[in-house]
Amino acid sequence: MIHLKRTLRHAMTTLIAGTLLAVGLSTGCTAVDYQQKRFHGQSLMASGTYGAARHFFNEAEAIRPRRVGNLYDLGTCSMMVAKRRLAEKNELAARRELNAAIAYYSHALEVYPGHQPSIEAKNNALELQGRFDDALKHAEWTAQFVGPAARQYVFLANEHEERGDIDGALLRYKQAIAMEPDNADAHVAFAKFLLRTENESAAVHHLKAAYRLDPTDSWTLGQLSSRGAVPVLDGTTEEKR
Repeated sequence: MIHLKRTLRHAMTTLIAGTLLAVGLSTGCTAVDYQQKRFHGQSLMASGTYGAARHFFNEAEAIRPRRVGNLYDLGTCSMMVAKRRLAEKNELAARRELNAAIAYYSHALEVYPGHQPSIEAKNNALELQGRFDDALKHAEWTAQFVGPAARQYVFLANEHEERGDIDGALLRYKQAIAMEPDNADAHVAFAKFLLRTENESAAVHHLKAAYRLDPTDSWTLGQLSSRGAVPVLDGTTEEKR
């Protein structure tokens, strides 16, 4: 009786171990298959073979649904096809592809609302459709609900500037700096805007702020050097001439 129990226990242990191993191997194969599909899709998309690329992305989606990266790739594939159709003057086909791109980017943002590439790509797709008001509303929604973060407000500022709303852009840049005063990228973005709007002194102020936060940025250093305004980093206010 004891021997029988041991035999049954051993058999059960072996069965469970085998089942777990099979599941593990299956999961591992699934992960590998998914990554391979995406790799092939990305390679084909980079070469401009969008139809075949989309085939692999769809296969990856079937293996692992609703993954942000793959949804973004599907959207980008549709965007590339849309641009090609626009170049061919096939506006109806382009609109279909843009609708698909917007849907994929929207799905990606449902999974990960802060996915910046999808946020920006969705706006680009909306603008290609001529839906400028929708693009601006999307940027405003992102700044309000996904952020608040300096990057989102810089993004929104760009949207205002593209529409000729300089005052609106200025406000959003100021909000970005107020939100994250130690964000070098925000200072650089604001400085570029100020240079475009011919506000040299204010631009230099933000270039200096960006340089103090990130002295390795070559563009910032070049802009300051050309103006003889590179600040020393020892806490004094003396400038290198």
